Amino acid sequence: MAPGDHRHLFVIFGGTGDLARRKLIPSIYRLITEDGLGDDCVILGVGSGDLDDDEYRSWTREVLVEAGFPQREVSSWSDRNVHFQRVPRDADSLDELSERIATIEDEHGLPGNRVFYLALPPAVFPSTMTRLGEAGLHESPGWARLVVEKPFGSDQASASALNELVHRWFDEEQVYRIDHYLGKETVQNLLTFRFANPLFENVWNRDRIESIEITVAEELGIGDRAGYYESAGALRDMVQNHLTQVLTLVAMEPPVSFNANQIRNEKVKVIEAIAPIAEESIVFGQYEAGTIDGEGVRAYRAEDGVDEASKTPTFVGVRLEVDTWRWQGVPFYLRTGKRLPRRLTEIAVTFRQPPLCIFHGHRDSCGIEPNVLLITLQPDEGFTLRFNVKAPGEPLTIDSQALRFSHDDAYGELPDAYQALILDVIEGDQTLFVRGDEAEASWRVYDDLLDHPCEPYPYVGGTWGPATLDASLALGGTEWTGERERARDAGDGTAPIDPRS
Repeated sequence: MAPGDHRHLFVIFGGTGDLARRKLIPSIYRLITEDGLGDDCVILGVGSGDLDDDEYRSWTREVLVEAGFPQREVSSWSDRNVHFQRVPRDADSLDELSERIATIEDEHGLPGNRVFYLALPPAVFPSTMTRLGEAGLHESPGWARLVVEKPFGSDQASASALNELVHRWFDEEQVYRIDHYLGKETVQNLLTFRFANPLFENVWNRDRIESIEITVAEELGIGDRAGYYESAGALRDMVQNHLTQVLTLVAMEPPVSFNANQIRNEKVKVIEAIAPIAEESIVFGQYEAGTIDGEGVRAYRAEDGVDEASKTPTFVGVRLEVDTWRWQGVPFYLRTGKRLPRRLTEIAVTFRQPPLCIFHGHRDSCGIEPNVLLITLQPDEGFTLRFNVKAPGEPLTIDSQALRFSHDDAYGELPDAYQALILDVIEGDQTLFVRGDEAEASWRVYDDLLDHPCEPYPYVGGTWGPATLDASLALGGTEWTGERERARDAGDGTAPIDPRS
């Protein structure tokens, strides 16, 4: 960790919730044991449960032991650095919490640096932020930072209203709107991949690229999230945030310098340049019963808590165009869905083919495969570059081969996204967090589609979404580049192409 005063109180609203259990507590502890944070971090869990400090420490130890940390080591740390404050759901003020924070900071000799992490349902964001402000907790002797989970609003109007409320109490420099996809090392590496390698940046434009596909696929269904998902659907849940954020990193111009505001300025420009999306350029789907990895999965409408006549989409495929000098005319295909064949986040860049086939008269009969760059963000992080070579012997035969890079092979296991983002919050680095104007601009792109949703097409669980004619026309065909390349690699080698056949 870089030099500086990192002593702080990390306040988790929803301190015993699912996010705290699965991600926040383990990620904070990894920072303590792996990144040198040590006793500089004191945790205060806040919740409506009737717990005292000892009971919360016991709960924290259970969480960390489940995550694989040694019991003895965990016990020593939690006894020193973990506290709990009960705040009833119907509490009118946080004055009691304010007093407890002052007491803990005095006990630990902390300078008044505070992180307020809202690990809460979106419906209670506004009331919690208001009570924080009214209690004066937006100001402190050190720094105060507010972390807000997605979704930030449910459309452009609600995002704008939420921004107005946040800015009533907190300056934008204090606000960290978190999207955990941006914390993944491979997502961050997109900027390095592009701007540190002239080989790629020099061809990263409409003259050399034919299309770009961004896929976020999930094997899982909705689990126990029916209450949220029924009102959100795939467009709100994934496209407006995760996929659009990845799109901005792929399409942005080089920033003037590598700092948070310059990078986020360029991301906003990309979002504002997205052309209006025509109704025929988007496809919604909803999974039916099917099979994944040999096991049967039930239909979305059969999930617990889902209306049996629900029209909520669990799949979205959309064709976008970014009207800038660099990208005009290049289609960006975004797709995401639940109950797809495998968990996968991937960018597929297809380069244009030569303007003339010199191997056999006409391009249409040439048979040469396009160069393809596959950037895999999860799992098996890395990239594959597909290129053409001459196969040995006669007659002249063209073969497609691949160069591969694996992050795991080169660097070992990658850190958890939340671990990286929490460290950035502590260090005051907003580069990987969504700015207020960026959140509103992203909602504006999809507002019309949210107001006038199309009927979702059914698709069988364990397939790659709807295979209708409409889906094919909207998404550039039923075969996706990444799947074609994986199918090719799964065979007995790449079948060579004879350009004279």
